[in-house]
Amino acid sequence: MAPEIDLASIQPGISFRDQLDVDSMDFLNFVIAMHREFGVEIPEADYRRLLTLDDCVAYLKAALRQERTG
Repeated sequence: MAPEIDLASIQPGISFRDQLDVDSMDFLNFVIAMHREFGVEIPEADYRRLLTLDDCVAYLKAALRQERTG
């Protein structure tokens, strides 16, 4: 996504786009990587829920919890 970024500098409550200057393709690649890493289906309608690191963590927690409870 942004190989030159210091991951420790990412602020969890601030938009990725504002911090990393990512475009639509970068963001899509990020969503695909989350899907591959965590096995969570992320429909396009939910992309707007993944604007910050905090958003992504909350989304993944909820999705994984839902998978366990069925």
